[in-house]
Amino acid sequence: MTSDRASSTMKRAADEAVAAASAGLIALSETLHAHPETAWEEHRAAAWVGDALHDAGFRVTPAYLGFDTALLAEAGSGPTVIGVMAEYDALPGLGHACGHNLIAASAVGAGVALARLADDLGITVRIYGTPAEEGGGGKIEMMDAGAFGDLDLAMMVHPAPVDVAEARPFAVSHSHVAYDGVSAHAGAYPDEGVNANDAFVIAQVAIGMLRQQLPPDTRVHGIQTVGGSAPNAIPDRTEGRWYTRAASLAELALLEERVHRCFQAGALATGATLTITPESKPYAEFRTDARALAAYRTNAEARGRVFAEDGRAQRMNRASTDMGNVSQLVPAIHPYIGVDSLPYANHQKEFAAACVGPAAERALLDAAVLMAWTVIDASAETRQEDEI
Repeated sequence: MTSDRASSTMKRAADEAVAAASAGLIALSETLHAHPETAWEEHRAAAWVGDALHDAGFRVTPAYLGFDTALLAEAGSGPTVIGVMAEYDALPGLGHACGHNLIAASAVGAGVALARLADDLGITVRIYGTPAEEGGGGKIEMMDAGAFGDLDLAMMVHPAPVDVAEARPFAVSHSHVAYDGVSAHAGAYPDEGVNANDAFVIAQVAIGMLRQQLPPDTRVHGIQTVGGSAPNAIPDRTEGRWYTRAASLAELALLEERVHRCFQAGALATGATLTITPESKPYAEFRTDARALAAYRTNAEARGRVFAEDGRAQRMNRASTDMGNVSQLVPAIHPYIGVDSLPYANHQKEFAAACVGPAAERALLDAAVLMAWTVIDASAETRQEDEI
């Protein structure tokens, strides 16, 4: 059998495997969607994903590397090691408004398809349950503990309003900001207080002015989470969460200095004490493996997917991800697959609603098949190179 015929046969087998597992994959996605869990709290999600992989014949390690809501599932024993990322954390207050229920279910589907072909492809398939992508840096923590370093290819497919092939996310830092002042009666003894809320107001005004001088490929945004307890008591404690984004980690470091000076201005003006604490290590920009992405694009178009080339909807590929850090370590791809949610996009409640239903189910099953097909093509290229 020629390599083209062999690849075609294996792709057909992968498609059939995903189709046979489709009811279970859709049920898994719907269960995750109905029971959202936020970063580092995904206990049920990790268990459900692990159970699905165990039932598919994978060797499952829960609480992988000591992280309670991480997991590793392996099948096959070939020399080429493929890692598929299953994210399953949700957003506070918005549930699965970034579609991580679909990411997890499609990762399981790709694993089911590839496990059956592992011996023919000469691969080891690893499905990683990766917690806390939405601000907690779960993949970075796992990477620092020893995960991912021996992968020949890491991959995942992320839901979006439309299909976009290449990820170009910002690098991002996540900071907890707090001011400590002195409480006092706002009517009787205002001069005895140090207003921590004023410090935050000054910082936000400074950041607003700073934005005029920032490059267009940067972002600074956040929320104040604690602002005081009573209008007649000068706030002695305010807190917030702020994100700073830039095109690369190097540019991010320079931008962070400028943003921190804005927060320092609030402290200087009011006399409050400022504390800035990183919530995770910074997320890196993405380094795409061009050959694997070309295979994904070709396979997606063959399956009838249509890629958006411009417009507001395709900008989801700029969203930051801790998968960027993985891509700095090993070859990786992170394409986006559409769930027909327009005019709504990620991190809106309407997008969460679009992550279940017929369009979402098609995206789930297509993503699983396309990851498997991409691995089949990459393995075929590797075998051809070995034969030369």
